[in-house]
Amino acid sequence: MGAYLRARRIELGMDQATLAEKARTSRKWLIEVENGKPGAELGLVLRALRALDVAIDLSADVPTGPAAKVLKPKASKAGRIKPARRPRSTKRSDAAEDIDEVLRALKKAVTRR
Repeated sequence: MGAYLRARRIELGMDQATLAEKARTSRKWLIEVENGKPGAELGLVLRALRALDVAIDLSADVPTGPAAKVLKPKASKAGRIKPARRPRSTKRSDAAEDIDEVLRALKKAVTRR
């Protein structure tokens, strides 16, 4: 995941500081994740992906193969997570809301089958 984040960031011509600011995380955290830090918090990873305009495809029919082919910036409609347009005055943490979005997308993908 870290290698994908780095590749996408570079593809967009973005430096680490800019991505960290856009994802509302620290540059240190981003450096660690890009270098393969295990156990990175899912909510922060989702925020970084969202900041890079990456949708996550949770459909079961995703082709298997190298990770670069599975993690692609454009996802099908089956399990797409769209950037949320919600006010920042909510009490819940962004990470909790991001995880809720993933769970809703998973549930939606499962009920379609």
